[in-house]
Amino acid sequence: MALIVQKYGGTSVGSPERIAAVADRVIRWRQKGNDVVVVVSAMSGETNKLVALINAVNPIGSEREKDAILATGEQVTIGLLALALEKKGQPARSYTGGQVRILTDGAHTKARIMDIDGSPIRKDLAEGKVVVVAGFQGVTADGSITTLGRGGSDTTGVALAVALKADECQIYTDVDGVYTTDPRIEPKAKHIPVLSLEEMLEMASQGSKVLQIRSVEFAYKYDMPIRVLSSFDETDTGKSTLVTREDEVMEEVSVRGIAFNRDEAQLTVQGVPDRPGVAYQILGPISDANIEVDMIVQNSGSNSTTDFTFTVHRNDYHKATQILARTCEALGARAWEGDESIAKVAIVGAGMRSHAGIASKMFKVLADEGINIHMISTSEIKVAVVIDEKYLELAVRVLHQAFGLSS
Repeated sequence: MALIVQKYGGTSVGSPERIAAVADRVIRWRQKGNDVVVVVSAMSGETNKLVALINAVNPIGSEREKDAILATGEQVTIGLLALALEKKGQPARSYTGGQVRILTDGAHTKARIMDIDGSPIRKDLAEGKVVVVAGFQGVTADGSITTLGRGGSDTTGVALAVALKADECQIYTDVDGVYTTDPRIEPKAKHIPVLSLEEMLEMASQGSKVLQIRSVEFAYKYDMPIRVLSSFDETDTGKSTLVTREDEVMEEVSVRGIAFNRDEAQLTVQGVPDRPGVAYQILGPISDANIEVDMIVQNSGSNSTTDFTFTVHRNDYHKATQILARTCEALGARAWEGDESIAKVAIVGAGMRSHAGIASKMFKVLADEGINIHMISTSEIKVAVVIDEKYLELAVRVLHQAFGLSS
């Protein structure tokens, strides 16, 4: 008998009919002799409705109260799925994040999981029940409801799989796995049957929307296999992508995929005093505001000054500019500027470690198309660049072709 944790996204539970289909699939897995824990998102569109209600009442109100509202979407779904399972003769029990005791820190709307009490779930599984858990949410030590940010149900699913020592975490979504890039941008994108956790971590961090990055971080840290499947495959025999240890992935493939992110914004501080600690003085207040920084470049300047450039998520851009304006005045910087019309493109592949010339080939391909590079970030298995957003789709297509990902 295996223990499987399954996560279903909003489109997978977007109607009573879809919820009934999920119940049927869960029962099929139970009939194979498996214990099953199911994590669900809110029904598609529900979170957006709740956000609209919040904005209509008080968009700048307490983050704590916003979380109390946003967490209700998943509470509806867990009850509906438990009822659907009961109707089909399968005993089930639903839990909110607080009832499972998914303990988080107090960073409302972007909370991080600290601990999970799996004992109530294990007791229900031992009694033959399917356990249905609300994704996207948790609770602080003082009992305040928290949410994990957009896509947080993936994180809940993987974290539960780790806490329960599951055999596999299955992420059901509206696609049948991971592709070499987004097929909506490049129709020649190919399905990837097996991907390393390290590669998936880089692809998620560079903008791939298939899995939320924090869920992959959990899986990478605790070596939890993730399988990405389509919830619209009614036969359970279609394609999927297994994200697993690197030693199970072919090493000869140098580039595995092209990831990209439109949701980037760039900020530059010009004429900053070139002295120790200035990077902290710029980014410390940004971090204190719970704004995540992605790429950073510090240029050598003249007259004992330097220019400092970094990128943030576009949703955080306006908050970051307000902080930066105050910081620049305090530092005596010459000026600052921002740009919301940029995007990030990255090539990713574990095989890049042993293949020379990958980065230079990428730069040449972009140069041949007249695409200027603003920033560059590298690791052993990725090269990422910031470019003008208007060239994003062209960059994805030419890089996909240049690295032979269409074949």
